[in-house]
Amino acid sequence: MDKSKIYLIAIGLLMLLGISVDGKSLIHKQNHDPQKILIVYLSRTNNTKAIADMIHQQIGGKQVALELVNPYPKDYQTTVAQVAHENETGFLPPLKTTIGNIEQYDLIFVGFPTWGMQLPPPVKSFLKQYNLKGKTIIPFNTNAGYGVGNSIETIRKLCPESKLLDGYTTRGGIEKEGKLLMIKDDKAVSTANEVQQWLRKIGILKGIK
Repeated sequence: MDKSKIYLIAIGLLMLLGISVDGKSLIHKQNHDPQKILIVYLSRTNNTKAIADMIHQQIGGKQVALELVNPYPKDYQTTVAQVAHENETGFLPPLKTTIGNIEQYDLIFVGFPTWGMQLPPPVKSFLKQYNLKGKTIIPFNTNAGYGVGNSIETIRKLCPESKLLDGYTTRGGIEKEGKLLMIKDDKAVSTANEVQQWLRKIGILKGIK
């Protein structure tokens, strides 16, 4: 089995048992009903998926990957050109993914990689397709080391009647250099701890005792 999968499975088991990755006993308390939490994410190299898995392991909820009716090409440069054209024209690619009863969710985590220093078009499609008025949106991001770009501003513009909490961002893969899943091994362990601290900071986890 891939080492990264072993680490994520181990982290998940520890959390289910109430044990942190540093060996301390924990009891997580949270302010939200897991049935009202939605974790939506777009992931091409599985780094953003790794973060989504960590969030889900800690707070539960429904986890959904965004998939397109017409998937992007496997070739990196072809995809870069296509995404640039979509951003220039405002084209929103249709989603294969459908989410029923969106009204039941109060808290919506939105995960995405940074593409061209912008929010990926499929994530824009999701935010435009569903009525998120009155809901709390929490972004999480992976990137090649250059940050989130203007993604947060775009989310705020597309969801003017939603509450936007502080997001989480970390370095992921660099596909153009052939570096794909990077959140693995020791990086997976340290990232899981960061995610836990972030969830506490924004008030999703009440605390640990």
